[in-house]
Amino acid sequence: MSLPTSSHAYGIGLITVIVGAAVGISYYQLYFLPEYNTKPHVNQKILEPGQKTTINIVEGSVNQDQPQNFLPKTQTIQLGVNNLVVWKNDDNAVHYVTPVKPFKDLYSGDFGSDAIKSGKTYTFLFTQEGKIPYYCKVHPWMKGEIDIEHGSLTS
Repeated sequence: MSLPTSSHAYGIGLITVIVGAAVGISYYQLYFLPEYNTKPHVNQKILEPGQKTTINIVEGSVNQDQPQNFLPKTQTIQLGVNNLVVWKNDDNAVHYVTPVKPFKDLYSGDFGSDAIKSGKTYTFLFTQEGKIPYYCKVHPWMKGEIDIEHGSLTS
């Protein structure tokens, strides 16, 4: 009788399984989890509010003597109710919506517009509470404020 011989294929197969599992776990931890966690999880009512809020950039806002430029100048919004805000440029000049201090919404990112041409809009979805004063960077006398409050629908 001869003794059974061991096969190297068994050892190579076992090493392949171990290496494959290590690569899979590494991929999951290094690539999938950070991508999954980049944006916070936000209540669906906040992401899809029932109403939108419109702020008009009034015609003639380039005139420093005109008392109204952002209408309304101060706007209170509630999360989950009307936290989707649209600035509409009704003026003939290009305007901007620029925060006085940089503001980064955890879900929507940096707040602040590029050039808003005549007849165009800038839209931003606010997902966290705060008070954000803003102005037009080419017409600094144009000032406004957004006050974001906890909405009754998000309780």
